[in-house]
Amino acid sequence: MFKLSVCLLTYNSARLLPDVLDPLIKIADEIIIMDSGSIDDTINISRGYGIEPIYHPFKTHSQQMNHATSLASYDWVLCMDSDEILDEQTTAFILKLKEGEEPRREQAWRLSRYWFVLGEQVRTIYPISSPDFPVRLYNRKQTKFNDRPVDDQAVGYSYSSVIPGFVRHDTFYNIHEVFNKLNSYTTRLVLNKKIKPSLLRGVVSAIGAFFKWYLFSGAWRKGRVGLVTGLYATFYSFLKYFKAWYWHAESKRQARKENTSSARSQHQD
Repeated sequence: MFKLSVCLLTYNSARLLPDVLDPLIKIADEIIIMDSGSIDDTINISRGYGIEPIYHPFKTHSQQMNHATSLASYDWVLCMDSDEILDEQTTAFILKLKEGEEPRREQAWRLSRYWFVLGEQVRTIYPISSPDFPVRLYNRKQTKFNDRPVDDQAVGYSYSSVIPGFVRHDTFYNIHEVFNKLNSYTTRLVLNKKIKPSLLRGVVSAIGAFFKWYLFSGAWRKGRVGLVTGLYATFYSFLKYFKAWYWHAESKRQARKENTSSARSQHQD
């Protein structure tokens, strides 16, 4: 038998927080809520469950999650985002797992996660298919999240198993959130990863993404939701190259301006 710390990341998460916390309370020996500055009712809801959130400024998802697990009282951790809701089958599996012998720390478990966009279940959302199976239950002495700025994942375990069930990933819940995350993810990617600054490559990539993630994936069958997921993939593919191109041109312009200013200053001297 072993004990489990649940590490939950929140930011303006009041919309779903009770639905997220209710099943977690059943399986957790400890819940750590790592909040990055919520201004909605997230803090009050957490306190209603007897949990005092810990504030930590957000840099990347991986850094936030690794910091949360570092504060856990127990080595076995379940890492959750505040838009992921466990079902009864998942919680029953974890409870039964905890009742057995403590696993080897090289072992990890994956959630069966199903994506929802604008309230509807989808088959794809760039750059993955649904369901996906992220590693979320592991021993923190063996495993941690990597440093990828976007689409980070747990690494370090030797083998993993899938937890049966249906974890609802209720992300992109309105059109504003779709574009907000589109902008946030592409900016984070360009700032933290070397992207070739090429408008042509952006256009070609966007056209390819539209065909792959809207037409060939069958997203067009989902009506307006399918169109949203197709356009999300298209814009994402274009914006990462466009932003790299724009900021590269801006940095060159700024460098020329500084060189000109420096030359004028030397001439006056």
